Amino acid sequence: MMTSKPLRLLLGFDYGTKQIGVAVGQAITGQARELCVLKAQNGVPDWNRVEALIKEWQPDAIVVGLPLNMDGTPSDMSERAEKFARRLHGRYNLPVHTHDERLTTYAAKGERLAQGQRDGYRERPVDALAAALLLEGWLADNAPA
Repeated sequence: MMTSKPLRLLLGFDYGTKQIGVAVGQAITGQARELCVLKAQNGVPDWNRVEALIKEWQPDAIVVGLPLNMDGTPSDMSERAEKFARRLHGRYNLPVHTHDERLTTYAAKGERLAQGQRDGYRERPVDALAAALLLEGWLADNAPA
């Protein structure tokens, strides 16, 4: 779903059944940063929190991570992530894109370890960092030529 409006600000979501990482990114710089981690009940977020983020940041588009298997085939979570993306589009009428998120959580854990964090992912979960990494990946793949 492309839009004629130039993309400036985007929100990225790393969808999970218990937690959903959220990041904000800028199309101009191609960079993203962690925002927060939303709790989810069996994959259902607190839609009031999601709406508050949409109102606060007013993104031009949303990117949802698509959890694919390493061979590129859809995983068990792929359909749930796509359903979440469709719900975001339906609720907020914004362009919603999915992006292959393979290895973003692995990369996020590696980044946390490089920052000196050992385990302790409960205190500082990697979901929002994974959202930032997948958003940066989407921005890199979709940068204006």
